[in-house]
Amino acid sequence: MTAGDVEISEVTALLADRARCRVLLALNDGRALPASVLADEAGVTRATASSHLGKLADAGLLRVEAQGRNRYYRLAGPQVGELLEKLMEIAPARPVRSLRESTKAAQLRAARTCYDHLAGRLGVEIMAAMIGHGYLDGGDGRHHPERSRHDQVRGYGRDVAYALTPAGWRLLDEMGVVVPDRRRPLIRYCVDWSEQRHHLAGLLGRSILDRFRSAGWVRPRDHGRSVKVTPTGAAALAENLHIQWAA
Repeated sequence: MTAGDVEISEVTALLADRARCRVLLALNDGRALPASVLADEAGVTRATASSHLGKLADAGLLRVEAQGRNRYYRLAGPQVGELLEKLMEIAPARPVRSLRESTKAAQLRAARTCYDHLAGRLGVEIMAAMIGHGYLDGGDGRHHPERSRHDQVRGYGRDVAYALTPAGWRLLDEMGVVVPDRRRPLIRYCVDWSEQRHHLAGLLGRSILDRFRSAGWVRPRDHGRSVKVTPTGAAALAENLHIQWAA
């Protein structure tokens, strides 16, 4: 038995706002994201997003994680995700008015540069494929916050020691990736802020990006750090790493 009536209306009132629903759906894959990214997801200003996030956190739907001066938001627990899934099952379909991938935020999440290496979904899929095919050893390419000692939700990681296997060296040769004389660590990784998984950094990450650029497999977009995979790049990904990418 419950101690008293519950106010379902308080939750439903929050979910009646489209921007707040977009924020919750953006976090429904378990990631923790900063307010700036969630503002882009919701299509609102940073100030408006901050107000929405505060209300969702006060209602117990979001959890706030502080890292230095930065604040990240994630769903408060699996029960919130279950609620969203149930609502999506009964919600009416809405006509598509714009392609999500055409937005700057979506392009940045799909493929971008992070300093001198590839990041976003493209970066993590390359690393996952290299792990899955035995080209990299040492970890599974995923961020595990529950057992992380040093790794944060973004930035360089230190918990996992990855190593390139002999098969990995052969792959680089077949792809035409040239690794210059080592004056920096061969393999480092970042925890990708938009995917919450690992992407390659270090000398190997830089060498792969150099090859993608010189071969014309990626090209910069007109704004920011996002890049577009070209048709020849999509073919190279499929041939060498069995990654199916829509160019």
